[in-house]
Amino acid sequence: MTDLTTAGLIAALVGLFLVSELAAATLPLLIVIAVVPPHERPALAAVLAATDSRRRLHVWPALRTAVADRRRLRAGRYAAAGRPGPP
Repeated sequence: MTDLTTAGLIAALVGLFLVSELAAATLPLLIVIAVVPPHERPALAAVLAATDSRRRLHVWPALRTAVADRRRLRAGRYAAAGRPGPP
């Protein structure tokens, strides 16, 4: 390989690494913004803060916890109203 080819390969690998890191950092945030209703975001923030004490935020386990909590809340509402649960 020539020096130019080697430099191009290294630059492409660094670029790929940077793009993947940016996607990993922003994709969970974009999903939360797109999927979670605005009035439920403070509750989700509380769940994230309670379930993740590490420096780097790991959204997926916290989102699973939030979904399970929301399902329990809905099941309680249906039970209180005397109706069967959601389909």
